[in-house]
Amino acid sequence: MKRIVTNTAAIAAAAAALVSCRMKTPDFDACGQINATEVTVSAESNGRLISLDIEEGDKLAGNQYVGCIDSVQTYLKKEELISRKESALVKKVDIECQTEAQYARLANLETDLKRFRDLLAKDAGTRKQVDDIEAEIAVLKGQIAAAEQNYRQNNENIDSETNTIDVQIAQTEDMLEKCRIKSPIAGTVLTKYAEAGEMVTTGKPLFKVADMDDLYVRAYFTTAQLSKLKLGDSVTVIPDDGTREPDRYEGKVTWISDEAEFTPKNIQTRDERADLVYAVKIAVRNDGRLKLGMYAYIVL
Repeated sequence: MKRIVTNTAAIAAAAAALVSCRMKTPDFDACGQINATEVTVSAESNGRLISLDIEEGDKLAGNQYVGCIDSVQTYLKKEELISRKESALVKKVDIECQTEAQYARLANLETDLKRFRDLLAKDAGTRKQVDDIEAEIAVLKGQIAAAEQNYRQNNENIDSETNTIDVQIAQTEDMLEKCRIKSPIAGTVLTKYAEAGEMVTTGKPLFKVADMDDLYVRAYFTTAQLSKLKLGDSVTVIPDDGTREPDRYEGKVTWISDEAEFTPKNIQTRDERADLVYAVKIAVRNDGRLKLGMYAYIVL
């Protein structure tokens, strides 16, 4: 019997010591939880997941590539389109080169016309000779104009075709880019949802990343307290980290709700009689010791 009493006393003493070491609830104006800006990265194309080189807890840079989805068929389609474009461009006509001989002939005829006109003026030539050359020049000019029009239409059709192919190439390049998986923000990997080798579809979550450097506390204030707050105000953030003397952090008010809501069940307020409160976001810089979901007290 004596042994049981001794053990009970020891347990009570240990419990008392534990309570004494825990954080004393400070005087506070509001209470909330520490959160971060989280982004769920999802697949942007269908196919087999070739690689996803991340693990939970990894720190990623903004726009860092971390994996890829099978893109062989898309790549082959792009190569086919490039080949089609090159084939179309070969059919394009060099108008100046194609009409060079006709313009040379036209220049000779115009020279002859000038010579025969000079002879006619001196009564050394006939009018028929001049008329014949003028008629030949007119026919040749018509032929050149018709040929140039046909060549231009041909080239315009080819340009239209290659422009369409360029759009298709751009589409395949966009599809190829979407097969490359990257982190849209700099942050820490919180959750990994897929593994290499799995089949994924567009919209399937792959991983979740959060900015753990710039956190925020979503706290709730009564109407009376709200009158003392404005955007940009500095407040004190005291995290409930389990220590007796927790560190204090400087926070800044970045958002104030314009609608009242009922006090969430897991949130304390300074005035427990308050039914309606306003949500407020308070930005706080993380030094590495703040954790998501940790409670924090706000002192104005």
